[in-house]
Amino acid sequence: QVQLVESGGGLVQPGGSLRLSCAASGFAVSSSTINWYRQVPGKEREWVAQIINNFYATNYADSVKGRFTISRDNAKNTVYLQMNSLKPEDTAVYYCNTRRGGNNYWGQGTQVTVSS
Repeated sequence: QVQLVESGGGLVQPGGSLRLSCAASGFAVSSSTINWYRQVPGKEREWVAQIINNFYATNYADSVKGRFTISRDNAKNTVYLQMNSLKPEDTAVYYCNTRRGGNNYWGQGTQVTVSS
């Protein structure tokens, strides 16, 4: 059974950093493309970053490029999102996502709040 569990969110001041984790079970992150999305109430879910299966190629939304870094630890079967230079507009619920066998899988999300 595919499961994704996010953690690491919290309250941080502008300019601060957080590292989000996405712990996977039921499949190997090394063989799957994993995405991070975020959503603000009343708005559509926004794609943030991606790490490609079987490679370490990464892609980022323009709004986070140069500030966020996606990575994975195959031994821990976990994907991370390192977020630096955080801005108030980064405030959102962050979700990890993967697509397998034609199905879309999501975690429960973790809240990130950037505020002074």
